[in-house]
Amino acid sequence: MDDEAQARAALQAIEGYSKWHGSLQRMGGLTNKVWRAGDVVLRIPGAGTEEYINRANEAVAAREAARAGVSPQVLHGDPVTGGMVTRFIDGAVTMTPQLFASRAGAPGRAGAAFRKLHDSGAVFPFTFELFSMIDEYLKVLSTKDVALPEGYHDVVREAGAVRAALSANPALLVACHCDPLCENFLDTGERMWIVDWEYSGMNDPMWDLGDLSVEGKFDADQDEAMIRAYFGGAPRPAERGRIVIYKAMCDLLWTLWGLIQLANGNPADDFRAYADGRFARCRALMETDAFAGHVAAVAKG
Repeated sequence: MDDEAQARAALQAIEGYSKWHGSLQRMGGLTNKVWRAGDVVLRIPGAGTEEYINRANEAVAAREAARAGVSPQVLHGDPVTGGMVTRFIDGAVTMTPQLFASRAGAPGRAGAAFRKLHDSGAVFPFTFELFSMIDEYLKVLSTKDVALPEGYHDVVREAGAVRAALSANPALLVACHCDPLCENFLDTGERMWIVDWEYSGMNDPMWDLGDLSVEGKFDADQDEAMIRAYFGGAPRPAERGRIVIYKAMCDLLWTLWGLIQLANGNPADDFRAYADGRFARCRALMETDAFAGHVAAVAKG
């Protein structure tokens, strides 16, 4: 069965869509297969994702995010298979690093969307715990024939100072996206929508800002636009420090995610280069003189 036939079969198995015979338009997705069918979007989970994604948690988070007004309405969400149908956002552009740089005000709209989510009071079932997730991903990789980047465990040990600083002043956990790839943002020019809640959970809100900065390849001006839209002004040193820390830590974590994709034979990208590049970027940031200052600011609170 080819991809489109699989999508049609999946859609027609869902109550309310069994008689769909219109056209299907393939959309983006690094691990999943995403299709537009008229005024709805069908998401079919990628092979192997059940190893590290809890679909029941995702279904709850997607609905909570929709209620918070930052994500499209969920019309169907299977907590077992992960199949999902959401409302299509008309007039929205799927973002990329290039579009975040070229669309006026886009970083600020993303910052405002994060603030709306974080202030919503939504409760997600999963708690996103960075170092526990690193351990879990390492366990998954221990069963697969793929090599970690040289020095990975050394950098994890060096991140002990980060862990201590974060533990010294724990953040108030709020509902967070936790995986802010540019492609998970849909921009109308007036409003930024966020989609794909596979990795979402209760987390330090500064993770979302730091991770989006990395994914979007933001420069200093874009960072400031996002941060000031989020805070309504300049953040405290400890808040800025958390953002910078999480720039490194998201690369440390997603290095392992990339290796899992490589081991699973995901053809969507060169995941060896992806993982090695993320690890090198993490290491480079952690070795800067400024990074130690940000860790100290977080520890001080």
